[in-house]
Amino acid sequence: MTAPRRPYVMLVTLFLLVIGCSAGAVQTASTPRGAAGPGSPAASPLPVEPAVPPAEIPGLGPETRGQIPASARQAVVVTGQGRDSNRSTVVIYSREDPARGWRPGAGPWPAHNGMEGWTDHHLANDLRSPVGVFGLTDAGGLLPDPGSLLPYDQESRFAVSGEGFLGEPLEGSFDHVIAINYNRTPGTSPLDRTRPLGEERGGGIWIHVDHDGPTQACVSVTEDRMRELLRTLDPAKYPVIVMGAAASLAR
Repeated sequence: MTAPRRPYVMLVTLFLLVIGCSAGAVQTASTPRGAAGPGSPAASPLPVEPAVPPAEIPGLGPETRGQIPASARQAVVVTGQGRDSNRSTVVIYSREDPARGWRPGAGPWPAHNGMEGWTDHHLANDLRSPVGVFGLTDAGGLLPDPGSLLPYDQESRFAVSGEGFLGEPLEGSFDHVIAINYNRTPGTSPLDRTRPLGEERGGGIWIHVDHDGPTQACVSVTEDRMRELLRTLDPAKYPVIVMGAAASLAR
């Protein structure tokens, strides 16, 4: 009589069930939980903010910007209305953080410049203001120091009289002045007459108090603005003046 085979069949069945569960467990473990499977979209990269270049002074071209020393952190920008115009505007800019660049401060203020306008090659008595970038290191005037940060030379020789080109009185024009370092020796009184480029190239070019008319070659602003300039320009920030007709400064 043949023995029953049912227990053997049951053992085989149980063995296959065990193997099947183990195989399924191994297959599941091969894919980490949370990993992207085939066809899943790739993770989006984090957005990168574009680098912002340092701000430049408006209206200045590469040639003019290249003349501003890297050490300068204050700039008085005088923009003439035209090459032959004696009217201009003044804006003060500062560069406290080189990474951010130049930021406007005071201005715009109305101003006068040379009677005949501007020139790239100033000569004595040509009645044109020189175009360029020049240091501002020394101040002075007929009146007492109003709180200048620049060295200030109070001197009676700053007195002036007579009339300007339009018949306006010149008295008081040199109550306060700031020497523009064109053809002069920095670190001296604005009254110093040393002319490194020679007498024929002119000199004694200042920022001074406006007398309601064009100048010989200087830049002039109202007396209250003159005092503000004196209290603002800091020798530790190596201030400069950037001056010329708009078309010249845009080069």
